[in-house]
Amino acid sequence: MSSSCIEDFSVQDSHWYRIASEMLQSAGITINGNQPCDIIVKNPHFFKRVLQEGSLGLGESYMDGWWECERLDIFFQKVVRSGLEKKLPHHLKDILRIAVARMTNLQSQKRAWIVGKEHYDLGNDLFSQMLDPYMQYSCAYWKDATTLEEAQEAKLKLISEKLTLKPGMRVLDIGCGWGGLAAFMARNYGVSVDGVTISAEQQKLAQQRCAGLDVNILLQDYRDLHNQYDRIVSVGMFEHVGPKNYQTYFDVVLRNLKPDGLFVLHTIGSNKTDMNVDPWINKYIFPNGCLPSVRHIADATEGRFVMEDWHNIGADYDRTLMAWYERFTKAWPQLEKNYSQRFFRMFSYYLNACAGAFRARDIQLWQVVLTPTGMPGGLRVPR
Repeated sequence: MSSSCIEDFSVQDSHWYRIASEMLQSAGITINGNQPCDIIVKNPHFFKRVLQEGSLGLGESYMDGWWECERLDIFFQKVVRSGLEKKLPHHLKDILRIAVARMTNLQSQKRAWIVGKEHYDLGNDLFSQMLDPYMQYSCAYWKDATTLEEAQEAKLKLISEKLTLKPGMRVLDIGCGWGGLAAFMARNYGVSVDGVTISAEQQKLAQQRCAGLDVNILLQDYRDLHNQYDRIVSVGMFEHVGPKNYQTYFDVVLRNLKPDGLFVLHTIGSNKTDMNVDPWINKYIFPNGCLPSVRHIADATEGRFVMEDWHNIGADYDRTLMAWYERFTKAWPQLEKNYSQRFFRMFSYYLNACAGAFRARDIQLWQVVLTPTGMPGGLRVPR
C-alpha cells in the first residue's frame, strides 16, 4: 500500500469518505493536503471507523497507525474550534458510560485507586524525563518564563504566595504527586507538609525527593483525612474526584482546615456542566475522570466557603503540554525499551490533543482561593 490509501478511486467514491472529507474541510483540514494539520490516511476503513465510533475510533485508529498528521496539536485546535467533535456520532457505549456515571459513583473510595495504578504508576522513568526537575504534572505559569523549569517554578511560587505561607505553618497537599510542591513549600517557606497520593509509585519517589525535609508523604484516600491544617492545597487532583463526590471533597477540606485557614484549588475546568468526558481519554489516559465546571465548584462550595479569588491560566497549559511533548519525543530513544510503539503513539496523541483543546479555549485551568469565613480585610492575591 502507498503512503496514502486515497489514490484508490474506490475509496474516494465511498460515502464514508465523502462525509468525512466534507466535515474536515469545514474545519480547514484536507485529506492528503499539504498543511501541517492535514491528515494522511493509510487505511481505507478509517473513515467508516471514525464516523461510526467517534472520538474513540479516531484515537484508536491513530494508535493503530491508520493515519498520520505532522502537527496533531493544530489538527485538534481546528477540530475543537470548529465544533467538529460535536458532529461525530455518540457510540452506544459512550451513551451507556455517561448514564452509568450519572447513576453510580465512579470515583468511590474503592474505585479511586484505579487512575493511580493505570496512569500515575506507568513508570517514574517516563515522568522523570518528560517533566521538569520539580516533577510537576500540571499546568505551568509562563507569565515571565522562557523554559519549562522556570515556568513550573513560577507556578510553585505563585501557589505558595496565594497560600500566604509563613514559617511554622502546617500544610496539607491533597494529591501531592511526586512531592515537588511539598518540597518547595517546606524548603522555601519553612512549613510542615503532609502530602497525600493514591499512587504507590508517586509515594515512593516523593519520599526520596523530600528526604531531610519536614514532609510526610501518605498513601491514602483524601476522604480518610482527620487533622487540622493552617493551609490546604490541591493541584491537578480535583479532576479525579467526580461530581458525586464534590460536596464530600469540600466537606473534607473544611473539616481539616482551621477556621482562619486558606485553601487553594488548582484544577482543569470545563466550559460546560455535564458528565461528558471524552471516551478515548477515559479509556486510555484518565479512567473515571470528570472535569468540573464553574457551576460544579460554585454549588459545592456555597455555604461552605467564601470565594476570595478565581484565576484562569488555561492558555498556559497549551505551552506546558507542548513542552512535555518535546521532552517526551526527545527522551523516547531511552524509553522505548520499556514501552511499545503503540504506547508512543497513544501518549503523543494525548499530549497534542490536550494542547489543541486548551489552545482552542475549550477547557480551562483555574486556581481558586477559598476561606471558611472570609479573610479579614480581604486578600491581595498575587498574579
